[in-house]
Amino acid sequence: MSEPIGRRERKKAQTRKALADAALELFVARGYDQVGVRDVADAADVSVTTLFKYFPTKEALVFDLDEDVEAALVAAVRQRPPDRPLLAVLHEHLRDWVTAVAAAPSTPVFARLIEETPALSQYASRMWLRHETALARAIAAETGAAADDIACSALARFALEAVELARKQPDPGKSIDTIFDLLDQGWARHPVRPLRR
Repeated sequence: MSEPIGRRERKKAQTRKALADAALELFVARGYDQVGVRDVADAADVSVTTLFKYFPTKEALVFDLDEDVEAALVAAVRQRPPDRPLLAVLHEHLRDWVTAVAAAPSTPVFARLIEETPALSQYASRMWLRHETALARAIAAETGAAADDIACSALARFALEAVELARKQPDPGKSIDTIFDLLDQGWARHPVRPLRR
């Protein structure tokens, strides 16, 4: 008799979380480069083969929510109410996300691990580039533009760069608001005064 799909999916989610949690704990305690995938598999009580079924690379262990982040970005665009402007929905989604991340107790440790580990910094950059491509396609599909439309690509890039800029500020939510106001209104309407000579 086959196992109900709900139980099987819950078990997979538990294994995935156990691997990601073990990896982060080991990487923070001993340093990313000093920990091998076998160490992570042993800590989560699974085989290395099982680890690679869930995470294709060592770096991916740190970014276990990568697919969820991308899916949520795309869903925010595709599932927006018909009367809500695309930019407003994207602004709201990213403000909520960056605010939640900033409030998480593990964020400073996680950010330091990424910043201090070149392999993780490079992986994070590639990950955001993948998200940018998926978001640009969703924006194009929602607006009826061509898949490679430069305006859609630019909006996707600016939106994701806004997250990177805002997360380093004391108030990430307010910073996202400022950046999206600039995207919406343009520089000419931004209240920055030129320096007088």
